[in-house]
Amino acid sequence: MEKLENKWMRAVLPALLIHCSIGTVYCWSLFKADIANYIGKPIGEVEWAFSIAIFVLGMSAAFGGKFVEKDVHKSSLISAIFFVAGMLGTGFFIYQKSLIGIYICYGVIMGIGLGIGYLTPVKTLMLWFYKQKGLATGLAVAGFGLAKVIASPVIEMLLGATNADGTLVDPTNIYKMFYILAAVYLVMMLIGHWLIKKPAGWVEESVHTESFNYMAVLKNKTFIGIWLMFYINITCGLALISQEKGILYFIGFGAVGLVSSLTAVFNAGGRLFFAAWADRLNDRNTIYKIIFVSAIALIGMTIVFDGVNNSMALLIIALLCVINAGYGGGFSNLPPLLVDRFGIHSISTVHGLALSAWAFAGLTGNQLSAFILKQTGSYDAVLYVILGLYVVATVISMWVVKPEKVHLENDKPQSRGEKLVTN
Repeated sequence: MEKLENKWMRAVLPALLIHCSIGTVYCWSLFKADIANYIGKPIGEVEWAFSIAIFVLGMSAAFGGKFVEKDVHKSSLISAIFFVAGMLGTGFFIYQKSLIGIYICYGVIMGIGLGIGYLTPVKTLMLWFYKQKGLATGLAVAGFGLAKVIASPVIEMLLGATNADGTLVDPTNIYKMFYILAAVYLVMMLIGHWLIKKPAGWVEESVHTESFNYMAVLKNKTFIGIWLMFYINITCGLALISQEKGILYFIGFGAVGLVSSLTAVFNAGGRLFFAAWADRLNDRNTIYKIIFVSAIALIGMTIVFDGVNNSMALLIIALLCVINAGYGGGFSNLPPLLVDRFGIHSISTVHGLALSAWAFAGLTGNQLSAFILKQTGSYDAVLYVILGLYVVATVISMWVVKPEKVHLENDKPQSRGEKLVTN
């Protein structure tokens, strides 16, 4: 067992196993139309299952942080149970052609597994990689981004051949796929559950989680600023990423699958690259400024050079890659930024509260671009709105999220020299 007692086996591998499983939620676009066809419902109604899943993910993380803080071993098991049960239930209710059942299983039950599972490895990784917190969280959430790259070809294989109109040759493959994936992810997440462990000598003190003051954090100006810029980054990312396929068709670029894989690689790579880069900076908030300014520059160039049209394919693909990289980097830099401002001892709880921004962005991001397109019929209008939001996020990052550490109340020094700053 001594060979297992290292950061790669007790932190990195279980994080990848858990996040590469739950990250499959982002493969939704690959099979949502097949679900709609099989159960005989409009795709717009089926789409809400994904929105509910992301909302519940954020809210379960917000309220589950205390639980994860107390026992990472139990939280990894709970995550596996809810996520796999949700997948099995989704398959069953697709077979039963029940949209409400799909909402409950894919949206609520899976969503709980997603939220708890997303939080579970993060603090453990930062404890093992104490001097490289950004790299640690980058490794964790890169797995979440890579899940789509890994799972997409598997899902396409399980769904099988399609007819000329895009429907499945064997429609029953849609619910069978969920059963098979549930079995695979159960094994992966249980191995992650068995392996995950905090470093020897780290002991959580229950008094800190029990006395955690939610309102003190929620009212804190720095936390509000971080929450807002995180929310805007996700909203803008989802607004553009959700229209990726439509934009490529609009400009007449046929290799949609190739670009989708490329942007997924940038999404995952951005999580690791920006987080590792932040470890070398005096203030991790600088990374958010870089993400926002890069997005503003690419969107501005696209607008100046005649907007979304078929002569600007390379620039538009570059824009999609940059937005995806910044979207991923925003996730990986959040936990270490919160540690820098609020300390590590209750980071799972503070991180969970911040992830509530993901919940609301999940409800507004896709719908924002869909609404603009419905009203204007113009992808350029989408770019103008996103550009404005990124400018707001830049202002927040520069003037609201201050570089100093927040001390909400003095407390005795904790393990590894950190202070609990929550109550």
